Amino acid sequence: MNLVVCVKYVPDATADRKFEDDFTVDRLGVDGLLSELDEYAVEQALQFREKRQGEENTVTALTMGPEKAVDAVRKALQMGADAGVHVLDDAIAGSDYIATSLVLAKAIEKIAQEKGAADLVVCGMASTDASGSVVPAMLAERLNLPQVTFASVIETQGDQVRIKRVGDTATEVIGGTMPLVLSVTDQTGEARYPSFKGIMAAKKKPLDTWSLSDIGVDAGEVGLSVAWSAVEDTTERPPRTAGEIVKDEDGSGAAALTGFLASKKFI
Repeated sequence: MNLVVCVKYVPDATADRKFEDDFTVDRLGVDGLLSELDEYAVEQALQFREKRQGEENTVTALTMGPEKAVDAVRKALQMGADAGVHVLDDAIAGSDYIATSLVLAKAIEKIAQEKGAADLVVCGMASTDASGSVVPAMLAERLNLPQVTFASVIETQGDQVRIKRVGDTATEVIGGTMPLVLSVTDQTGEARYPSFKGIMAAKKKPLDTWSLSDIGVDAGEVGLSVAWSAVEDTTERPPRTAGEIVKDEDGSGAAALTGFLASKKFI
């Protein structure tokens, strides 16, 4: 069984993030890490493999992005993935969801050529930087596979996958037959921490770096110049100012507080 888990390297939310001159997110001058929501995807892929002991199962971690993006793959390898692929090409910078899904789909097809068709493609429900939640569906369309998305509970039997999707107003149970694309939420269970043994073992695992030409994607199909959406302008967040203290020395505090909240359109 071949499993591919898509992972993303994102800027650390606690770092001082900024935009480049072309209004794309600076991904080189800031610390980054494996998107937390993708850690759950890695965990579920590993659990799929562990449930099928005795079979030949391989988990491949796949990412695209700048040089530092390889750290997301390394984290997945340390957690227990068997191999990694990093699509690295300068033309990728500024790619939107459509271009991202194209690159990932073509890379998955190349992985299939080398290791056999992917039985399961696992993604996080969204990335923690863009929070789009659309790439898994786009991947399913490009790969001509069914999709079961936003899984909070996952059950498998043979090649059957059944998930529970918890929405705002209802809970749905959805089933599918592998091969398929699966996206998981943070309700699927805690992701494991890399052990010392896992960290050392990861250094010996195969990690391939592919360019766009390696996966058959033309540079003109990706990047900021062909993106369907773009940031036109940005404004730095103003520094935090001191709060306003409302005193209630003569019983007028409630009225003053109400007036303040009304002026800010909170009430």
